[in-house]
Amino acid sequence: LIFSGVVVDLCVRHKVANSLPYLLSLATTANIGSALTVTGNPQNILIVSLAYDDIGWLEFARNQFLPVCAATIINIGMMFVYYGAELFPGSSGIAENFGILFFGNRTPEMLAQEHAYYARQAAAKEGFEEESAGWTIWSKLQVVIVITFLICFGIGLDVCVVSICAGAILMVVAAYKRQHYDPRPDNVQYDHEGNPLPPKKTYDMDGNEIEPEEEELVTESETTLTEVDYGLLMLFIGQFLLIGSFDDTGVPQAFFNVSMGKCAAQMTEGPCVYWFVMIITILSNVASNVPVCQMLAATFPYATPYDWLQVSFSATIAGNLTMLGSAANMIVAFQAAKVGDRTFTSERHAPFGIPSTIICLYAGTFLLATFHTAPECSERLGTCGQE
Repeated sequence: LIFSGVVVDLCVRHKVANSLPYLLSLATTANIGSALTVTGNPQNILIVSLAYDDIGWLEFARNQFLPVCAATIINIGMMFVYYGAELFPGSSGIAENFGILFFGNRTPEMLAQEHAYYARQAAAKEGFEEESAGWTIWSKLQVVIVITFLICFGIGLDVCVVSICAGAILMVVAAYKRQHYDPRPDNVQYDHEGNPLPPKKTYDMDGNEIEPEEEELVTESETTLTEVDYGLLMLFIGQFLLIGSFDDTGVPQAFFNVSMGKCAAQMTEGPCVYWFVMIITILSNVASNVPVCQMLAATFPYATPYDWLQVSFSATIAGNLTMLGSAANMIVAFQAAKVGDRTFTSERHAPFGIPSTIICLYAGTFLLATFHTAPECSERLGTCGQE
């Protein structure tokens, strides 16, 4: 989701008439991709912490690889079918779309748009020095930290400790760069010709000029705290409190027993798994996927690693069903709305999101049920040796 601002900015720069395909593909692909690893999204982290048996980072990724790849391919294919005309202007069909995508072919309409864009860029750069391109030492350092972060996950170090350490190191690096290397903000105002305007003078009641106060230094704590999305934070806090209280009533357990029927004792076995993931999908769009995972932990506390992998995949893919299914959709819509782009709405999301989610959900569930390596028993309970 760090690319949401970039995608919105590119749509504005290129004067894209319909940004919906780009915003929709960003949100849906971000949801699907986050199902791959433990640290991909909050519900996966919660699942690993709530699971009775340990689930390693590599074990999680190994089991989710095929379902996530299949869901990504399906989502891309449906994006081509639904929005091929917007993504490939002037294309005659799917065959030409693949030529454009993989072999660099261009239609006359695409060439005209590219020429218009480069003409605007050339006009905008007149009179300005060319900025140096390429990776800075800070970008390379951040890449090294992220790679080390992933290696630590792969060798089995504690997820919480690694995440906190990596986050702290990245914050320190960013703070040092901002304080010692980034240029100070330019508060000088300019006229329409680009000439700097003199600072405005202020006077007191007696007509004496008031000397401007020195600009206060903004601390790193103030910079960091202003970037926190407190509204989203309070939303999740409220959800956890509400679901936690709801779990104590015993209603979730009774609901699952009623809704699953004869499959209540074998939720992820045989055909029952397909009804099970549909129940999770519906609940995830009613109460959001993170609280649903917390609710399921109270419903079956001794679930096997394979059970939790099915929960993780279905709860994550469920975020693509409706606009309110996941925080990713809301974040992308909010980023677009900040620049006046309100094309990413519930009505426009549903025609693509509903069929794409259902197909991806059942295709991934089938692959996970067929080709998983996670145990379908509990090692801590000693049931793995039983036939």
